[in-house]
Amino acid sequence: MTTYRIALIPGDGIGTAVTEAAFAVAQKAARGVTLEGVTFPWSCEYYVEHGRMMPEDGIETLRGFDAIYLGAVGWPAKVPDSVSLHGLLLPIRKAFVQYANIRPHRLLPGVEGPLKTRDFDILCIRENTEGEYSGAGGRVHVGTPDEVAVETSVFTRAGVERIIRFGFDHAMKRRKKLASVTKSNAQKYSMVFWDEITDLVAKEYPEVEVAHYHIDAMCARMVMAPESLDVVVASNLFGDILTDLGAAIQGGLGFAASANINPDRSAPSMFEPVHGSAPDIAHLGIANPMAAIWSAAQMLDHLGETEASTRILTAMEAVTAQGIGTKPGQDKTEVITNAVLAALEA
Repeated sequence: MTTYRIALIPGDGIGTAVTEAAFAVAQKAARGVTLEGVTFPWSCEYYVEHGRMMPEDGIETLRGFDAIYLGAVGWPAKVPDSVSLHGLLLPIRKAFVQYANIRPHRLLPGVEGPLKTRDFDILCIRENTEGEYSGAGGRVHVGTPDEVAVETSVFTRAGVERIIRFGFDHAMKRRKKLASVTKSNAQKYSMVFWDEITDLVAKEYPEVEVAHYHIDAMCARMVMAPESLDVVVASNLFGDILTDLGAAIQGGLGFAASANINPDRSAPSMFEPVHGSAPDIAHLGIANPMAAIWSAAQMLDHLGETEASTRILTAMEAVTAQGIGTKPGQDKTEVITNAVLAALEA
Protein backbone atom coordinates (compact mmCIF):
# COMPACT_ATOMS: atom_id res chain seq x y z
CA MET A 1 0.00 0.00 0.00
CA THR A 2 1.28 3.46 -0.94
CA THR A 3 1.88 5.83 1.97
CA TYR A 4 2.13 9.60 1.65
CA ARG A 5 3.66 11.61 4.48
CA ILE A 6 1.84 14.91 4.94
CA ALA A 7 3.17 17.75 7.07
CA LEU A 8 0.17 19.37 8.77
CA ILE A 9 0.55 22.97 9.93
CA PRO A 10 -2.87 23.96 11.36
CA GLY A 11 -1.56 27.41 12.27
CA ASP A 12 -3.83 29.99 13.85
CA GLY A 13 -7.50 30.67 14.51
CA ILE A 14 -9.86 28.55 12.44
CA GLY A 15 -6.86 26.84 10.86
CA THR A 16 -6.96 24.08 13.45
CA ALA A 17 -10.61 23.22 12.80
CA VAL A 18 -10.48 23.31 9.01
CA THR A 19 -7.23 21.33 8.88
CA GLU A 20 -8.79 18.59 10.99
CA ALA A 21 -11.84 18.56 8.73
CA ALA A 22 -9.88 18.55 5.48
CA PHE A 23 -7.49 15.80 6.53
CA ALA A 24 -10.33 13.58 7.76
CA VAL A 25 -12.02 13.94 4.37
CA ALA A 26 -8.77 13.33 2.48
CA GLN A 27 -8.08 10.16 4.46
CA LYS A 28 -11.55 8.81 3.78
CA ALA A 29 -11.39 9.63 0.08
CA ALA A 30 -7.93 8.14 -0.43
CA ARG A 31 -8.98 4.53 -0.77
CA GLY A 32 -6.16 2.05 -1.12
CA VAL A 33 -3.49 4.51 0.04
CA THR A 34 -2.44 5.81 3.44
CA LEU A 35 -2.11 9.47 4.35
CA GLU A 36 0.22 9.75 7.32
CA GLY A 37 -0.07 13.17 8.91
CA VAL A 38 2.56 14.73 11.16
CA THR A 39 1.40 17.91 12.91
CA PHE A 40 3.65 20.92 13.58
CA PRO A 41 2.54 23.64 16.04
CA TRP A 42 4.09 26.53 14.07
CA SER A 43 1.86 29.56 14.49
CA CYS A 44 1.62 32.99 16.06
CA GLU A 45 1.31 31.27 19.44
CA TYR A 46 4.59 29.51 18.65
CA TYR A 47 6.13 32.89 17.80
CA VAL A 48 5.04 34.41 21.11
CA GLU A 49 6.76 31.55 22.93
CA HIS A 50 9.87 31.11 20.77
CA GLY A 51 10.39 34.42 18.98
CA ARG A 52 10.08 32.85 15.54
CA MET A 53 7.30 31.30 13.44
CA MET A 54 9.11 27.99 12.98
CA PRO A 55 12.39 26.46 14.16
CA GLU A 56 15.66 27.23 12.38
CA ASP A 57 15.60 23.78 10.79
CA GLY A 58 11.92 24.03 9.88
CA ILE A 59 12.49 24.08 6.12
CA GLU A 60 14.75 21.03 6.23
CA THR A 61 12.23 19.24 8.43
CA LEU A 62 9.49 19.82 5.85
CA ARG A 63 11.67 18.81 2.91
CA GLY A 64 11.24 15.12 3.64
CA PHE A 65 7.44 15.15 3.28
CA ASP A 66 5.39 14.34 0.19
CA ALA A 67 3.21 17.41 0.69
CA ILE A 68 2.49 20.20 3.16
CA TYR A 69 -0.99 21.15 4.29
CA LEU A 70 -1.42 24.57 5.90
CA GLY A 71 -4.57 25.63 7.75
CA ALA A 72 -4.19 29.38 8.22
CA VAL A 73 -1.59 31.82 9.52
CA GLY A 74 -2.10 35.09 11.34
CA TRP A 75 -3.30 36.60 14.58
CA PRO A 76 -2.66 40.36 14.35
CA ALA A 77 -3.47 40.99 18.01
CA LYS A 78 -0.50 38.78 18.92
CA VAL A 79 1.89 39.10 15.98
CA PRO A 80 1.91 41.61 13.09
CA ASP A 81 0.86 40.06 9.80
CA SER A 82 4.11 41.20 8.21
CA VAL A 83 5.96 39.02 10.73
CA SER A 84 3.77 35.92 10.49
CA LEU A 85 3.61 35.96 6.68
CA HIS A 86 7.33 36.48 6.19
CA GLY A 87 8.16 34.08 9.00
CA LEU A 88 6.31 31.01 7.76
CA LEU A 89 4.30 31.09 4.55
CA LEU A 90 6.61 33.02 2.22
CA PRO A 91 9.81 31.21 3.30
CA ILE A 92 8.18 27.85 2.55
CA ARG A 93 6.99 28.98 -0.89
CA LYS A 94 10.41 30.34 -1.81
CA ALA A 95 12.58 27.60 -0.31
CA PHE A 96 10.65 24.88 -2.11
CA VAL A 97 10.33 26.88 -5.37
CA GLN A 98 6.53 26.70 -5.23
CA TYR A 99 6.32 29.27 -8.00
CA ALA A 100 2.87 28.33 -9.29
CA ASN A 101 -0.14 29.24 -7.17
CA ILE A 102 -3.30 27.61 -8.50
CA ARG A 103 -6.69 28.94 -7.39
CA PRO A 104 -9.89 27.51 -8.90
CA HIS A 105 -12.98 29.72 -9.01
CA ARG A 106 -16.38 28.25 -9.82
CA LEU A 107 -19.80 28.12 -8.24
CA LEU A 108 -20.69 24.88 -6.51
CA PRO A 109 -24.31 23.67 -6.82
CA GLY A 110 -26.60 25.45 -4.38
CA VAL A 111 -24.19 28.33 -3.78
CA GLU A 112 -25.49 31.77 -4.74
CA GLY A 113 -22.80 34.21 -5.77
CA PRO A 114 -23.35 37.98 -6.00
CA LEU A 115 -23.56 37.90 -9.82
CA LYS A 116 -26.69 36.98 -11.78
CA THR A 117 -24.93 34.13 -13.54
CA ARG A 118 -23.83 30.58 -12.90
CA ASP A 119 -21.46 30.64 -15.86
CA PHE A 120 -18.40 31.16 -13.72
CA ASP A 121 -15.39 28.87 -14.04
CA ILE A 122 -12.00 30.58 -13.96
CA LEU A 123 -8.63 29.10 -13.07
CA CYS A 124 -6.23 31.73 -11.73
CA ILE A 125 -2.51 31.04 -11.99
CA ARG A 126 -0.51 33.39 -9.76
CA GLU A 127 3.26 33.80 -9.80
CA ASN A 128 4.22 32.87 -6.27
CA THR A 129 7.88 33.52 -5.46
CA GLU A 130 9.00 36.90 -6.83
CA GLY A 131 7.39 40.00 -8.36
CA GLU A 132 5.91 42.46 -5.90
CA TYR A 133 6.37 40.11 -2.92
CA SER A 134 10.09 39.51 -3.45
CA GLY A 135 10.93 41.30 -0.19
CA ALA A 136 13.55 43.53 -1.79
CA GLY A 137 13.68 46.99 -0.23
CA GLY A 138 14.16 48.81 3.02
CA ARG A 139 13.66 51.96 5.07
CA VAL A 140 16.07 54.73 5.96
CA HIS A 141 15.89 57.74 8.29
CA VAL A 142 13.24 55.83 10.25
CA GLY A 143 11.12 57.98 12.53
CA THR A 144 12.28 61.26 11.05
CA PRO A 145 10.51 63.67 8.66
CA ASP A 146 12.92 62.44 5.96
CA GLU A 147 11.97 58.77 6.30
CA VAL A 148 11.98 56.82 3.03
CA ALA A 149 10.52 53.38 2.33
CA VAL A 150 11.44 51.50 -0.85
CA GLU A 151 9.85 48.25 -2.02
CA THR A 152 11.28 46.83 -5.23
CA SER A 153 9.46 44.37 -7.46
CA VAL A 154 11.71 41.71 -8.94
CA PHE A 155 10.81 40.05 -12.24
CA THR A 156 13.28 37.60 -13.69
CA ARG A 157 13.10 36.18 -17.18
CA ALA A 158 13.17 32.64 -15.79
CA GLY A 159 10.45 33.42 -13.24
CA VAL A 160 8.08 35.10 -15.67
CA GLU A 161 8.61 32.58 -18.48
CA ARG A 162 7.98 29.54 -16.29
CA ILE A 163 4.71 30.85 -14.83
CA ILE A 164 3.44 31.93 -18.23
CA ARG A 165 4.27 28.51 -19.69
CA PHE A 166 2.59 26.84 -16.70
CA GLY A 167 -0.53 28.87 -17.49
CA PHE A 168 -0.47 27.86 -21.13
CA ASP A 169 -0.11 24.18 -20.18
CA HIS A 170 -3.26 24.45 -18.06
CA ALA A 171 -5.11 26.34 -20.79
CA MET A 172 -4.40 23.42 -23.14
CA LYS A 173 -6.16 21.10 -20.66
CA ARG A 174 -9.20 23.37 -20.39
CA ARG A 175 -10.88 25.65 -22.96
CA LYS A 176 -7.66 26.84 -24.64
CA LYS A 177 -8.02 30.47 -23.62
CA LEU A 178 -5.46 32.43 -21.63
CA ALA A 179 -5.63 35.96 -20.26
CA SER A 180 -2.41 37.62 -19.13
CA VAL A 181 -2.80 40.44 -16.60
CA THR A 182 -0.41 43.38 -16.23
CA LYS A 183 -0.43 47.17 -15.92
CA SER A 184 1.99 47.82 -18.75
CA ASN A 185 0.54 51.23 -19.63
CA ALA A 186 1.85 52.56 -16.30
CA GLN A 187 4.67 50.14 -15.38
CA LYS A 188 6.78 50.40 -18.51
CA TYR A 189 9.59 48.10 -17.43
CA SER A 190 8.39 45.11 -15.41
CA MET A 191 4.93 44.79 -16.94
CA VAL A 192 6.03 45.46 -20.52
CA PHE A 193 8.64 42.76 -19.89
CA TRP A 194 5.84 40.40 -18.78
CA ASP A 195 3.79 41.21 -21.91
CA GLU A 196 6.75 40.55 -24.19
CA ILE A 197 7.51 37.17 -22.62
CA THR A 198 3.83 36.21 -22.84
CA ASP A 199 3.88 36.87 -26.57
CA LEU A 200 7.09 34.87 -27.00
CA VAL A 201 5.75 31.84 -25.12
CA ALA A 202 2.42 32.11 -26.95
CA LYS A 203 4.18 31.16 -30.19
CA GLU A 204 4.68 27.68 -28.72
CA TYR A 205 0.93 27.31 -28.14
CA PRO A 206 -0.78 28.33 -31.41
CA GLU A 207 -3.99 26.56 -30.35
CA VAL A 208 -4.48 28.85 -27.34
CA GLU A 209 -6.36 32.12 -27.72
CA VAL A 210 -4.37 34.81 -25.88
CA ALA A 211 -5.62 38.12 -24.51
CA HIS A 212 -3.84 40.89 -22.58
CA TYR A 213 -5.65 42.88 -19.88
CA HIS A 214 -4.64 45.58 -17.46
CA ILE A 215 -5.41 44.71 -13.84
CA ASP A 216 -8.20 47.27 -13.51
CA ALA A 217 -9.87 46.12 -16.72
CA MET A 218 -9.57 42.48 -15.61
CA CYS A 219 -11.31 43.24 -12.32
CA ALA A 220 -14.21 44.72 -14.29
CA ARG A 221 -14.27 41.80 -16.75
CA MET A 222 -14.42 39.20 -13.99
CA VAL A 223 -17.58 40.90 -12.75
CA MET A 224 -19.18 41.92 -16.04
CA ALA A 225 -18.21 39.04 -18.34
CA PRO A 226 -16.76 36.12 -16.35
CA GLU A 227 -17.89 33.65 -19.01
CA SER A 228 -15.29 35.15 -21.38
CA LEU A 229 -12.41 33.98 -19.16
CA ASP A 230 -10.77 30.61 -18.70
CA VAL A 231 -7.15 30.59 -17.45
CA VAL A 232 -5.91 33.88 -15.98
CA VAL A 233 -2.19 34.37 -15.34
CA ALA A 234 -0.91 37.23 -13.20
CA SER A 235 1.97 38.43 -11.06
CA ASN A 236 2.17 37.84 -7.32
CA LEU A 237 0.31 41.02 -6.32
CA PHE A 238 -2.18 41.13 -9.18
CA GLY A 239 -2.92 37.43 -8.74
CA ASP A 240 -3.51 37.99 -5.05
CA ILE A 241 -6.05 40.73 -5.78
CA LEU A 242 -7.86 38.86 -8.54
CA THR A 243 -8.23 35.66 -6.55
CA ASP A 244 -9.93 37.43 -3.65
CA LEU A 245 -12.33 38.90 -6.19
CA GLY A 246 -12.81 35.44 -7.66
CA ALA A 247 -13.52 34.03 -4.22
CA ALA A 248 -16.18 36.69 -3.62
CA ILE A 249 -17.87 35.83 -6.92
CA GLN A 250 -17.88 32.11 -6.12
CA GLY A 251 -19.69 32.69 -2.84
CA GLY A 252 -17.06 33.92 -0.42
CA LEU A 253 -13.66 33.09 1.01
CA GLY A 254 -15.10 29.93 2.53
CA PHE A 255 -14.73 28.38 -0.93
CA ALA A 256 -11.26 29.76 -1.79
CA ALA A 257 -8.91 26.83 -2.29
CA SER A 258 -5.25 27.13 -3.19
CA ALA A 259 -2.27 25.04 -4.23
CA ASN A 260 1.36 26.23 -4.04
CA ILE A 261 3.03 23.99 -6.60
CA ASN A 262 6.61 22.99 -7.24
CA PRO A 263 6.04 21.76 -10.81
CA ASP A 264 9.24 19.73 -11.17
CA ARG A 265 8.54 17.99 -7.83
CA SER A 266 12.07 18.58 -6.55
CA ALA A 267 10.51 19.64 -3.23
CA PRO A 268 7.09 19.28 -1.57
CA SER A 269 4.18 21.44 -2.66
CA MET A 270 1.89 23.15 -0.15
CA PHE A 271 -1.90 23.31 -0.07
CA GLU A 272 -4.00 25.83 1.86
CA PRO A 273 -7.37 27.53 2.00
CA VAL A 274 -6.84 31.26 1.59
CA HIS A 275 -9.61 32.59 3.84
CA GLY A 276 -7.23 33.53 6.63
CA SER A 277 -7.33 32.60 10.29
CA ALA A 278 -10.49 34.60 11.20
CA PRO A 279 -9.63 35.04 14.92
CA ASP A 280 -13.04 36.64 15.55
CA ILE A 281 -14.90 33.37 14.88
CA ALA A 282 -12.20 30.88 15.88
CA HIS A 283 -14.05 29.88 19.04
CA LEU A 284 -17.53 29.59 17.48
CA GLY A 285 -17.14 26.38 15.47
CA ILE A 286 -18.76 27.94 12.39
CA ALA A 287 -15.80 28.11 10.00
CA ASN A 288 -16.71 26.81 6.56
CA PRO A 289 -14.28 23.95 5.83
CA MET A 290 -15.13 23.77 2.10
CA ALA A 291 -12.08 25.75 0.98
CA ALA A 292 -9.86 23.56 3.15
CA ILE A 293 -11.47 20.38 1.82
CA TRP A 294 -11.14 21.64 -1.76
CA SER A 295 -7.43 22.34 -1.09
CA ALA A 296 -7.07 18.77 0.17
CA ALA A 297 -8.57 17.57 -3.12
CA GLN A 298 -5.92 19.59 -4.95
CA MET A 299 -3.27 17.91 -2.80
CA LEU A 300 -4.48 14.43 -3.69
CA ASP A 301 -4.60 15.33 -7.38
CA HIS A 302 -1.02 16.58 -7.22
CA LEU A 303 0.04 13.35 -5.51
CA GLY A 304 -1.42 11.41 -8.44
CA GLU A 305 -4.53 10.25 -6.58
CA THR A 306 -6.90 11.74 -9.17
CA GLU A 307 -9.83 9.45 -8.36
CA ALA A 308 -9.68 10.40 -4.68
CA SER A 309 -9.58 14.07 -5.63
CA THR A 310 -12.60 13.66 -7.88
CA ARG A 311 -14.47 11.83 -5.12
CA ILE A 312 -13.98 14.78 -2.80
CA LEU A 313 -15.18 17.34 -5.35
CA THR A 314 -18.23 15.20 -6.14
CA ALA A 315 -19.03 14.88 -2.43
CA MET A 316 -18.70 18.63 -1.93
CA GLU A 317 -21.09 19.28 -4.80
CA ALA A 318 -23.60 16.81 -3.36
CA VAL A 319 -23.46 18.55 0.02
CA THR A 320 -23.85 22.12 -1.27
CA ALA A 321 -26.66 20.97 -3.58
CA GLN A 322 -28.55 20.10 -0.37
CA GLY A 323 -28.00 23.64 0.89
CA ILE A 324 -25.41 22.64 3.48
CA GLY A 325 -22.44 24.95 3.91
CA THR A 326 -23.57 27.38 1.24
CA LYS A 327 -23.69 30.55 3.37
CA PRO A 328 -21.21 32.02 5.87
CA GLY A 329 -21.97 30.94 9.44
CA GLN A 330 -25.04 28.98 8.38
CA ASP A 331 -23.79 25.56 9.50
CA LYS A 332 -21.31 24.35 12.06
CA THR A 333 -17.92 23.16 10.82
CA GLU A 334 -18.69 19.72 12.19
CA VAL A 335 -22.03 19.52 10.37
CA ILE A 336 -20.47 20.39 6.99
CA THR A 337 -17.56 18.00 7.52
CA ASN A 338 -19.82 15.10 8.51
CA ALA A 339 -22.02 15.76 5.48
CA VAL A 340 -19.03 15.54 3.14
CA LEU A 341 -17.82 12.38 4.88
CA ALA A 342 -21.28 10.85 4.49
CA ALA A 343 -21.41 11.84 0.82
CA LEU A 344 -18.14 10.00 0.25
CA GLU A 345 -19.88 6.80 1.33
CA ALA A 346 -22.80 7.25 -1.07
